[in-house]
Amino acid sequence: MVKNGIDCVDRWHKVLDGKRLGLITSISGVDRHLNSTIDILHRKYRLTALFGPEHGVRGNVGAGGDVEDYIDTDTGLPVYSLYRKNSKRLTKEMLDQVDAVVYDIQDLGVRYYTFISTMIYAMEECARYGKELMILDRYNPLGDLAEGNCLRPGFESFVGAYSLCMRYGLTVGELALMVNEEKNLGCRLTVIPCEGWNRHSMQPETGHVWVMPSPGIPRYETALVYAGTCLFEGTNISEGRGTTAPFEIIGAPFVDAGKLVKHMTEKKLPGVLFSPAYFTPFFSKFKGVACEGIHIHVTDSLAFRSTVCGLELLDAIKTIYEDCFAFLDPYEGSTRRMEDLLFGSDQLTKKSASKDELLAGFERDAKAFSERKKAYHLYE
Repeated sequence: MVKNGIDCVDRWHKVLDGKRLGLITSISGVDRHLNSTIDILHRKYRLTALFGPEHGVRGNVGAGGDVEDYIDTDTGLPVYSLYRKNSKRLTKEMLDQVDAVVYDIQDLGVRYYTFISTMIYAMEECARYGKELMILDRYNPLGDLAEGNCLRPGFESFVGAYSLCMRYGLTVGELALMVNEEKNLGCRLTVIPCEGWNRHSMQPETGHVWVMPSPGIPRYETALVYAGTCLFEGTNISEGRGTTAPFEIIGAPFVDAGKLVKHMTEKKLPGVLFSPAYFTPFFSKFKGVACEGIHIHVTDSLAFRSTVCGLELLDAIKTIYEDCFAFLDPYEGSTRRMEDLLFGSDQLTKKSASKDELLAGFERDAKAFSERKKAYHLYE
């Protein structure tokens, strides 16, 4: 069985012992026996504060919901929010309570996932205030493969905090090393590595059960498609939230399921099949409204390219239902559309490139990023 960083902390006792530790974690912060990282560090070391990212340290807050400061009833420790309405960063007052910050959250290896933005922001604040940051590393459930485009300068946000491919093929520890070096942050960074992980291995090969890292990613299969279908969050098309298969089911009231499935099947994309989907979301877009669309079924996780599938599907719906499809307007206080922030550029919304040109860009960016990231690999 693969061991994550939390499974190896006893070997790093000298690094952790005697320090006031603050912990950034969420529901996925568990060891291989599903014991909470909060409980492990609280029992073994001097844990003095908890820091809650999106969804909170116990995973009890929905997507986009504000995380509040409170006292954790299980440990009596203060919980400080890193997902506040006006700020998503550690403050000097928070950091004054710790000597080092520990980060332990299961990542997906996808650029939009906000936990890595929290980690990058924590690196910047730890560097600013002279605090050490320790990453309890975890395997990447999607393995080594990089795909999709890289985020362009000027499109940084909390759903894209760094110039990464949509699917970037690094662990959070490796990503932290990359950001610290490339941004010249000077963060005192310690990565407590995984043991026994082959970087080309995906989640089913690790021996670990799937723990939902967030409510919208209930299954490993969801993670496989997420890098492509998350793009629908910036549109008036349902990305399947409010169904039992978010990001795997895509549709809207104006979509004809049979017609869309036929269109996508004719593309003969590798490693994937499509079936008609008929659904009524119980929350989010089209709550309580009958929708039709498509259900994505990954048949070969090695051959499947989620970003290609996502872009092909988005282009198909946009073309077939041109009169109904729309990109969402920017949120209040934002100058960018959500789609631009997710895509990492405005090429989609401004139609400045064709689908084939965008796919060619995916291939170029992924190839270049695959070479760039090798310098930070910790695993063979």
